[in-house]
Amino acid sequence: MTKLDEILNNILDFRKERDWGQFHTAKNLAVSITIEAAELLECFQWSESAKDRAKIEAEIADVFIYLLLLCHDLDIEPLQAISKKMLSNRAKYPVEKAKGRSEKYDRL
Repeated sequence: MTKLDEILNNILDFRKERDWGQFHTAKNLAVSITIEAAELLECFQWSESAKDRAKIEAEIADVFIYLLLLCHDLDIEPLQAISKKMLSNRAKYPVEKAKGRSEKYDRL
């Protein structure tokens, strides 16, 4: 069992103990990810630097918890999804066109 599996099992146990699975539809989890991501962004509001590391870590954890639940419920392996997306990104953003540039792929 990987560390990620252990963490997911801990999250699933937490949810099951509280009978919260009934509220965790894919839509509700996606909404929750967006809300928690906005709370993470709020940590940087009016500043370019991280002022409250503990708050930032807590918000990152919230985003990741909801994301892992969504992946579990939709039977998506997150590490495989990341690997697949990185292959796509490499094709869309070849080094010779994208290095040092921030434009979207269709403007390179």
